[in-house]
Amino acid sequence: MAAILQRDVLSLFDFRFKRGAMSSQIRRPSGRAPDQSREIRLTRDYTRHAEGSVLVEFGDTKVLCNASVEVGVPRWLRGKRQGWVTAEYGMLPRATHTRGSREATRGKQGGRTLEIQRLIGRSLRAAVNLKKLGEFTITVDCDVIQADGGTRTASITGGCVALIDAIRHLQREKLIKGDPFHQLVSSVSVGLFKGLPVVDLDYPEDSSADTDMNVVMAEGGGLIEVQGTAEAGTFSRAQLDAMLDLAEKAGNELFEHQRAALGIRG
Repeated sequence: MAAILQRDVLSLFDFRFKRGAMSSQIRRPSGRAPDQSREIRLTRDYTRHAEGSVLVEFGDTKVLCNASVEVGVPRWLRGKRQGWVTAEYGMLPRATHTRGSREATRGKQGGRTLEIQRLIGRSLRAAVNLKKLGEFTITVDCDVIQADGGTRTASITGGCVALIDAIRHLQREKLIKGDPFHQLVSSVSVGLFKGLPVVDLDYPEDSSADTDMNVVMAEGGGLIEVQGTAEAGTFSRAQLDAMLDLAEKAGNELFEHQRAALGIRG
């Protein structure tokens, strides 16, 4: 065991030394530093009708997140005296370089869409105490206006702010007692670009990354979900730790943006 631990520690130090050398030789297409996220913007009250509405921008990726409150819960939750939070995700036909058909015209949602909206829903439920929500359902619709990588992570980060605004609406209308808001949730992508760990990948990086990973974090500490795939070869434990370090740093920056948008003192 001691020998294995020593090997892992030496591997980590060796990788960090090599990473320092790589970062001076490899340039990201955007010119950003390896630990530098894109410009983040969260614009609240973006549309008029939704109880919570946020336009989230991760650089050139733009997602409209609308949180809608409905009375009642899914059938399998009836009588359990709790609420529900769910999400739907979609892309406008020209959110990408070439037009994509609306999924409605094909008669069903694609596997990627279902996977992403389930991830968003799971992540946002971690932000709420469902027992305190009462028998209300909040649906967060995430519609990608423009895609340049990181649409699911932007959806989670912006969707969390929209969700909190919807909860505040319920409180203002005195429809619930107490505060169901539990903690902020944010998400960011990390990956290996030409062997170099980088954060918040845009499309040119994402489309050619050796490894792509999405990390969902809770403000109170800890990870909610980690999705990682090696697109070319494998990645080491040291590389995984380096990517998670980048995600943690970026996640803390995202929490600051969320708190500022919501007027929460951190």
